[in-house]
Amino acid sequence: MILPRNASAPPEIAGLVFDKDGTLFDFERTWANWCADFIHGLTGGEPESTRALARAFHYDLETRRFAPTSPIIAGTLEVIVEAIRHVRPHLDERAVRRHITAATADVPQIEAVPLVPLLDRLRGAGFVLGVATNDAEDPARAHLEAAGVLDRFAFIAGYDSGYGAKPGPGMLRAFCDMTSLAPERCAMIGDSTHDLASGRTAGMHTVGVLTGLACTEDLAVLADVVLSDIGELPKWLGMTADVRTMF
Repeated sequence: MILPRNASAPPEIAGLVFDKDGTLFDFERTWANWCADFIHGLTGGEPESTRALARAFHYDLETRRFAPTSPIIAGTLEVIVEAIRHVRPHLDERAVRRHITAATADVPQIEAVPLVPLLDRLRGAGFVLGVATNDAEDPARAHLEAAGVLDRFAFIAGYDSGYGAKPGPGMLRAFCDMTSLAPERCAMIGDSTHDLASGRTAGMHTVGVLTGLACTEDLAVLADVVLSDIGELPKWLGMTADVRTMF
């Protein structure tokens, strides 16, 4: 499915910057079940605290689903720490931060589409690839390495890499500086309005994908095009076939 403001990509695009969670990796299938165990681990299963923390995360413990408003979707580590300490104020902030980093680093990531053939095809066509995530850089690199695609990216930045967090444009401007590509020759691909606002502010083209929790209507306000998933990028970019036909 391609829902366009621009049905095909401008021919000058040479750089593609991806969000991680909800874009390279399917958000719900990766994090929904994990979150229930994470909440119970923080509260020791105490019912009132467990329910309160689930509410803070905008997460339904019974269905194991996030609401689209969840701060976990596009928030930085600090946002998540603040939500936890609002419910469990006695917890040490640094200890909570270390716990989150350790608890997320080894979570198996469910690829939105098989990443190796897609990324290799894009690189083979001459595109320079980057990642800009509101996750921390170290766990982001661990997730990409576990998926076998770390070396496909010329640029990887997290909220803690020194460029700021999305929806600010700092990570995307750093990608342009590193690659010497003008913003108008790049596209930001993401599943949230944070991603697309970041791309707009940086002067990039914007591509929304539906492998997070945002709906088409949410993304269409800021997106040049909304795709079902990143597997539709080759078609939008004018390549000969959808990458999924290769499997």
